[in-house]
Amino acid sequence: MDLTSSSGGGGDPRQIEETKPLLGGDVPAPEGTKMGAVPCRRALLLCNGMRYKLLQEGDIQVCVIRHPRTFLSKILTSKFLRRWEPHHLTLADNSLASATPTGYMENSVSYSAIEDVQLLSWENAPKYCLQLTIPGGTVLLQAANSYLRDQWFHSLQWKKKIYKYKKVLSNPSRWEVVLKEIRTLVDMALTSPLQDDSINQAPLEIVSKLLSEAIAPLLENNHPPPDLCEFFCKHCRERPRSMVVIEVFTPVVQRILKHNMDFGKCPRLRLFTQEYILALNELNAGMEVVKKFIQSMHGPTGHCPHPRVLPNLVAVCLAAIYSCYEEFINSRDNSPSLKEIRNGCQQPCDRKPTLPLRLLHPSPDLVSQEATLSEARLKSVVVASSEIHVEVEHSSTAKPALTASAGNDSEPNLIDCLMVSPACSTVSIELGPQADRTLGCYVEILKLLSDYDDWRPSLASLLQPIPFPKEALAHEKFTKELKYVIQRFAEDPRQEVHSCLLSVRAGKDGWFQLYSPGGVACDDDGELFASMVHILMGSCYKTKKFLLSLAENKLGPCMLLALRGNQTMVEILCLMLEYNIIDNNDTQLQIISTLESTGVGKRMYEQLCDRQRELKELQRKGGPTRLTLPSKSTDADLARLLSSGSFGNLENLSLAFTNVTSACAEHLIKLPSLKQLNLWSTQFGDAGLRLLSEHLTMLQVLNLCETPVTDAGLLALSSMKSLCSLNMNSTKLSADTYEDLKAKLPNLKEVDVRYTEAW
Repeated sequence: MDLTSSSGGGGDPRQIEETKPLLGGDVPAPEGTKMGAVPCRRALLLCNGMRYKLLQEGDIQVCVIRHPRTFLSKILTSKFLRRWEPHHLTLADNSLASATPTGYMENSVSYSAIEDVQLLSWENAPKYCLQLTIPGGTVLLQAANSYLRDQWFHSLQWKKKIYKYKKVLSNPSRWEVVLKEIRTLVDMALTSPLQDDSINQAPLEIVSKLLSEAIAPLLENNHPPPDLCEFFCKHCRERPRSMVVIEVFTPVVQRILKHNMDFGKCPRLRLFTQEYILALNELNAGMEVVKKFIQSMHGPTGHCPHPRVLPNLVAVCLAAIYSCYEEFINSRDNSPSLKEIRNGCQQPCDRKPTLPLRLLHPSPDLVSQEATLSEARLKSVVVASSEIHVEVEHSSTAKPALTASAGNDSEPNLIDCLMVSPACSTVSIELGPQADRTLGCYVEILKLLSDYDDWRPSLASLLQPIPFPKEALAHEKFTKELKYVIQRFAEDPRQEVHSCLLSVRAGKDGWFQLYSPGGVACDDDGELFASMVHILMGSCYKTKKFLLSLAENKLGPCMLLALRGNQTMVEILCLMLEYNIIDNNDTQLQIISTLESTGVGKRMYEQLCDRQRELKELQRKGGPTRLTLPSKSTDADLARLLSSGSFGNLENLSLAFTNVTSACAEHLIKLPSLKQLNLWSTQFGDAGLRLLSEHLTMLQVLNLCETPVTDAGLLALSSMKSLCSLNMNSTKLSADTYEDLKAKLPNLKEVDVRYTEAW
């Protein structure tokens, strides 16, 4: 570099002793010297809290002076300083260069050539200067103000030291020296006043390079120890895009997945694998990189040669998914009970009563059967930490009522299975951005695993116990994404795969229950449920035991789908009749009406009747006396069902928790024997109520709990003189209307007006 320049000449220079910059304040002038004649090295107060962003480039004035070391003080204190040149300097990784390489900065200044960097100012001369000492000369940099000068000072020092450490640690000769230098480097990064992401990343890059060259060969045949795993995890979190993740960590993780026998003995291996996969997902290609990694672990053939890879991957996925909900689980204010999960998370002030009726004047002879069934169904919910299991318990007082209302039928409770509880909505769970990304990544991995034919049987077996927290099963996003995996199990023709859809033991829900209508994970109208039933019935599960299980737990969804023309469900209902699964006459008649409501059902039922004549005889007796429409049924479903046969004997009709509206009233008024009507939690409104009051004057029990009816419709009930039991819980009933109804309904003995203005 050409350091020559023209002389500014003039004045007697004053020579002083060259000193290093001091910390803590300005340096007082030595005794016997004049103020202003001594170059004052401005001290930088590292403890003053000032922070600076690391400079990469900037504009600054440059002056270069060639001098022998002994004449430095004379030149610096000369009256007339040399000329200055404006330059746009760039602080590269190894040198200081100008965007216009001319004049003083014709050649770049290597950091290795800079012997020292000092803050410099003196009287009667430009202020805010930096002095860069190089062999045979000095480079002076003049900033616009003190803050910029200090920013250039710290940035130059940082670049110079990092360049030195990279060079020293790139060729380690003695490990004790390397360790000492690394500690010094870390201390420098922690104490630097520069506030920039690259300050902490630079030491990691240097150490990472050291790892890739020195430690990687050892890790190819050995698992990393726990402390090293901890460091690897930190590196993956803080430097996910580092090449060390791909070059060094990939073979380590591959060995862990292929040869690890038990993550329980070293959980940090699992955590490291988890963080490594998340680091891959942070790359530009994201899940494509993760997919290629999964492919590399499986191998190019149709059968994976490493039997430990799949269970290890599943263990990592399960641990990662659990960690996503850990904060939610540990939060006492937000963590719901299982009952809240089944009923939907409502605030305490908004929760509805668990019992549909609370009679002011109880009379056992007039209790609605639907109300008793609903009370029994919502009675008890049992929870385990890793499962969701709903258990129905009937109280001792409910059993006699059920038996009395059912007559002499041997299965009085079977009609209850037609009712799918509406309390199956998922909890509103909001995860943080990082937890949400983690969840998305590992659910996608489970999807990828389910796409491999050879892995699917083992994956289905590993997931059969439902090893997820109940909060995950109540999270709509998780169950919606996991649905793909369950579909893959349902589509697989192998019995060892689709049999894993069923519960692992009696009394515990399996995927079949969770993704069926009414299950906590169901988000469709039963398509997946129909697919699972179809594949299960096509295998060895075409037995009376399986049909009995469906009749006891899923008869409502089966009838609803059959009513909508699903051929698999039509076959199921026909088999139930053929194998005498259903003993209750009313339920049998409802199944027959359901079959005759569609073309395919009518055809299959006729074929069944050719084999069993007694079914036709049963239907000729005038139809069922009790009828319960499955949950999620619509007005069209009700119309189709009622038009399929004779319902002249129908006395008890439950439309609770369906999607019917006032439009269905046109069909209800055609039921002359109807005495009990349950419209709990439907969209049945005032218009339908007025129509009912004109035609069903013999109605005795009416349940309007949680319907949108108002005073306009409720006043019309005054013409229904036979009403004995009326439930107006959670409606828009006013106190005046309630008093009017009590005066005009002389037979009204049971009434529920809770959560209304009349309460």
